[in-house]
Amino acid sequence: MKKLVYILITLLFAQASFAQNAFEKGNELYRKGKYEEAAQAYESILKDKKESAEVYFNLGNAYYKLNRIAPSVYNYEKALLLNPNDKDITVNLGFAQKMAIDDIKAVPKVGFTKMLYNITGSYHYDTWAWIAVAFASLCLLFFLGYYLAATTLLKRIFFIGMFISLLVIVISILSAVFVKSVTLKERPAIVFDEVVSVKGEPSKSAQDAFILHEGTKVFVTEEVDNWKKIELADDSVGWIESSAIKEVK
Repeated sequence: MKKLVYILITLLFAQASFAQNAFEKGNELYRKGKYEEAAQAYESILKDKKESAEVYFNLGNAYYKLNRIAPSVYNYEKALLLNPNDKDITVNLGFAQKMAIDDIKAVPKVGFTKMLYNITGSYHYDTWAWIAVAFASLCLLFFLGYYLAATTLLKRIFFIGMFISLLVIVISILSAVFVKSVTLKERPAIVFDEVVSVKGEPSKSAQDAFILHEGTKVFVTEEVDNWKKIELADDSVGWIESSAIKEVK
């Protein structure tokens, strides 16, 4: 049993060492301007199931330098999933998206659920959770202040502060739960085909609804055989062959 544990630990260390070496190799190749080789080094890490925001981010950078729109956007999106508050990832993703031909303008969402997401979706659910934690700490301080206050005026001030903090905590928790539920249901994908016709129905013989180009972000809502129904930020809907896109999640 001890021998088996030792072997497992050795294998884990070996895998971690391989990933670190490949990452450093990729960084060195990137610095030398060998972007294709750098991308291969980063890809080797992902093939070994060693995912991280840093690897996806650097891989996105390498593909961006190679002017490969779809892979760069895709990997930045993957990095953002793992580290949603990273400004560098967000900025570079914006640069990559500008290389895409399609300029999809988001339209305001209608309906109570979508309107609610427009408000709460400004922050990632992790951010809402941290807001709740911060105000929970503040609420505790207000409670201590209320308990130790010597005058009625101070007690009222601390009580109001405690009440507002509790209100923010409840709103933050509800927002975190709501945003997470919506986020988990979303199936974002990136168009990888250089040009693809989106159909009105899941059939090659169906009429074209519109054309998309590589790097465009879509959302999968349904699947039928080798077709996927997609929705764009401007609420355009159509069917696309599964092989033309790559889902981010």
